[in-house]
Amino acid sequence: MDMWEPYFDSAMTHLPDAAKKIVFDKYHLITYLTKAVDLTRRRNVRELSKDGAADLKGTKYTWLRNSKNMQPKERRTLTTLSKQFRAIGRAWAIKESFGHFWQYRRESIARRYFTSWYNWAVRSRISAIADAARTFKRHFENIITYLSLRITNASAESLNAKIQWIKYQARGFRNEGRCERAILFHCAGLDLQPVHSNS
Repeated sequence: MDMWEPYFDSAMTHLPDAAKKIVFDKYHLITYLTKAVDLTRRRNVRELSKDGAADLKGTKYTWLRNSKNMQPKERRTLTTLSKQFRAIGRAWAIKESFGHFWQYRRESIARRYFTSWYNWAVRSRISAIADAARTFKRHFENIITYLSLRITNASAESLNAKIQWIKYQARGFRNEGRCERAILFHCAGLDLQPVHSNS
């Protein structure tokens, strides 16, 4: 689940023994850090002169993209921007470095890595990043459960995205039944090949 308190509180109310089985989804954690980077960028835009802000214009998605998906030209652009706008570059580096956490297998090493990362984040003098790091620390025991359970919400998020696309493509449905049938048609993995009878 994501870190929204009502989800966790509901789980604890109805499944009180599940506390050590809850995994806060890494997709939502990465989204949390990505938003922190964007808040840092926006704050810099407000604080810069018009000329300085112009250099940041149109760079939003450069900062938000995953480094693994970048082309060489995009990496060079990011390097140049990071030198020019050091606070945003530092926020981006902290966000990217958290990705190493998911690769660990041994909990003790992962805990040491998180402590090191957390100290870097809270001492970065970047308020949005420090706030995100403190949130992670408060919920850490249900973040590190990923290492033993290795589960994410990826399949559910993918299904939800497909349903949202169906609703968008339809531009609305006359009733709930039609919406339900469209979702089942597109998402239920039905075999739509005709069956030929020999009779």
